[in-house]
Amino acid sequence: MNVRLKRAKELVGYAVQLTKDEGLPTMVMRGAGFVKRRCFGKRARYLPAKKVLEAQRAEMAGKTAADCGLPTISVLTPLYNTPEKYLREFLDSFAGQTAPNGQLCLADASDAAHGDVERIVKEYQQKNQRIVYKKIENKGIAANTNAAAQLATGEYLALADHDDILAPHALYTMGKAILQLRQRGEPDGFLYSDEALFTKSIRRPMVAHFKPDYAPDYLLCCNYICHLAVFKKTLWEQLGGERPECDGSQDHDLFLRLLEKTGGAAHVPQVLYYWRVHAGSTSGGADAKPYVAAAAKKALADHLTRTGHTGTVEDGLFPSTYRVKWDIVGEPKVSILIPNKDHTEDLEKCLHSIWTKTEWEHFEVIVVENNSTDPATFAYYKKAQQRYDGLRVVTYPKKGFNFSGINNFGRKYATGEYLLLLNNDVEVRSSDWLTELLRQCAHPGGAAVCGAMLFYPDETIQHAGVITGLGGYAGHSHKYKKAGGSGYLFRTATVQDFSAVTGACLLVKTSVWDKVKGLDEAFAVAFNDVDFCLRVRDAGYRIAWTPYAQLTHYESKSRGGDEKDPVKARRFAAEQQRLYDVHGKANILHDPYYNPNLTMDREDFSESDDLRGLKEGRITVQWRE
Repeated sequence: MNVRLKRAKELVGYAVQLTKDEGLPTMVMRGAGFVKRRCFGKRARYLPAKKVLEAQRAEMAGKTAADCGLPTISVLTPLYNTPEKYLREFLDSFAGQTAPNGQLCLADASDAAHGDVERIVKEYQQKNQRIVYKKIENKGIAANTNAAAQLATGEYLALADHDDILAPHALYTMGKAILQLRQRGEPDGFLYSDEALFTKSIRRPMVAHFKPDYAPDYLLCCNYICHLAVFKKTLWEQLGGERPECDGSQDHDLFLRLLEKTGGAAHVPQVLYYWRVHAGSTSGGADAKPYVAAAAKKALADHLTRTGHTGTVEDGLFPSTYRVKWDIVGEPKVSILIPNKDHTEDLEKCLHSIWTKTEWEHFEVIVVENNSTDPATFAYYKKAQQRYDGLRVVTYPKKGFNFSGINNFGRKYATGEYLLLLNNDVEVRSSDWLTELLRQCAHPGGAAVCGAMLFYPDETIQHAGVITGLGGYAGHSHKYKKAGGSGYLFRTATVQDFSAVTGACLLVKTSVWDKVKGLDEAFAVAFNDVDFCLRVRDAGYRIAWTPYAQLTHYESKSRGGDEKDPVKARRFAAEQQRLYDVHGKANILHDPYYNPNLTMDREDFSESDDLRGLKEGRITVQWRE
């Protein structure tokens, strides 16, 4: 009865928090999925099938670390007064690995009252010579981890906490992933996997953290890499291990320093680590360890200093998130391009909000008139130019609507170092919206393109970045979610890396626009922004999105799709096909910033109904810089 009561309380707590963060509709849908997984779901849903694990063991039968063909990975784990249950489960998870390419390095700083820790470890050492142990003085988590590293003989190191559990295929999978990278001639210095949270058994996980491929802007906002991270021992030695002055966020600090050396990381979309949720664990939130935030901000500030960047590091919108406020270099001018056909009420709301709310003063606005038919529209233009100092109206010479052509035409009149594509049905909400967009681009090493947080008038999200592949083509991240929530793994509350952002509000360096030759006019209505961003990315630039630039988009949530009009439906289908033809269907369906274990049917980042990649133990690895 106590177990049922505890589970009921857990469900109620989940529902209350989800309603608060995301709204009632999301709670109902996500809550139903949670109940299904938690109470009726298939056990071990993130673990490979039994036959897959058996096949791995059969492949490695009779082999040792020296002759198994996989690089040796030394797992570094500081011990401190570890409860016996947790310690045994952790040691069992290492002893039960499907491959022999591991070494477990334990540095024990337990006090005199916890002598059982040493006794239990020595019991396991009698059965497994790959477990090495050293009793040490407690000098903090970083120093204790460094002590464990002194025992390591593997080519690679990994970090694991003493109260967590390694997936049975963790070291096999990481070893195979390293070999894949080597076969492709790609860097193999730093890899990370997905992870899951659990309370009692990894066969009943609470939730998985399905991560994107390496996302540098995201990592500056939170340590999304976390577990299981694997990196070359030589890199660790070059860096001098972990820094005690960053205790509490020592891993985040280490990852930033590693990336300064490697320039990127490889992501393995397999759940290889299980993070135990209990009182005092950071898996339950940074509030359990308040010093974590101070250490994280120091790690980030030191990273900026080492890399020659300037900015300030502040707390983010939610606990355990952070914000880098980049210093904007110079006072770049922004040319705002607004296509317009009639709809003067929308345009007036847009222009009024720009002139009355925008704190960044160095901008110009160019309205591109496109075949308006109402005489009142032209009268409005004259009055608007009198009221809004510097406003220009230029006339698009061609017939019909072609979003790409209209903006390409407008660019001819732009004199700014940056272009901002802006819909006429958008209204500025925050005075720093343009400043925040520039922060992501106007500094050395910044993104070439940045998008904004757009809300519907009913305070739900219209745009928080574009994910290619959703619905077969592209969709908006967290669309229709309630404003104010953190999103999946803080992804609506932190600066993000994306494959694309919407052209309804898109800032781009003018030089980059010109380099990729602007928008493709064959995409007259749909996917022109997606195609543009993908071409920018292919040219070697980054696409960013920020939650700190906020606008309201008056696009109707119920306006209907182009499929209701046969002519528009044919055009839309042709533009969909062109997206595949230009960029390749496989590339469109695989967005590096969206995990393949998440649904492709909706924008809510829920788990896919098809987790075959996990069940089959599929080993795929993607390196990104």
